[in-house]
Amino acid sequence: MPDKSSPHAAHGTPSPSAGFGENAIRDIAGALNGVLADIFALYMKTKNFHWHMSGPHFRDYHLLLDEQSDQIFAMTDVVAERVRKIGGQTLRSIGEIARLKHVADNDAAYVTPQDMLAELREDNTGLVKRMRVAHELCAEHGDVATTSQLEVYIDETERRAWFLYEASHNPPGAA
Repeated sequence: MPDKSSPHAAHGTPSPSAGFGENAIRDIAGALNGVLADIFALYMKTKNFHWHMSGPHFRDYHLLLDEQSDQIFAMTDVVAERVRKIGGQTLRSIGEIARLKHVADNDAAYVTPQDMLAELREDNTGLVKRMRVAHELCAEHGDVATTSQLEVYIDETERRAWFLYEASHNPPGAA
């Protein structure tokens, strides 16, 4: 007889949670959905700045942001499918993303290239912090697969932040 409190109970199918309890599923899915909302928001913001880049370093910055947006988008399906694999429900709409995200929109008509890079650096740094919180929660619940995936994404996100920093600051002694 299906567990009536399970999200799968309505369909009469067992949860594919691989042994995670309801609290673990709720906590992990909630944390990952928050991270996923931030990933989608960061993807859109990175594409926005990619599309609206201008100035003397246009080509380099345009290509950098295109590469970074591809990397960010590649995370979306993996994170969403992980939520489903543990037995949770994932994001269903742009509205849900808007409610859960921490990455602020930037709808300004013009943003300087340096401000674009700095803002994206801060957004990537914030995403790293939220992924670390999700990682700790997953580790507490013994979800080694999700912690492993998050470790890879934390490293990738730190690398993006580093590239944005290096591309946007003048080293000592530079004119």
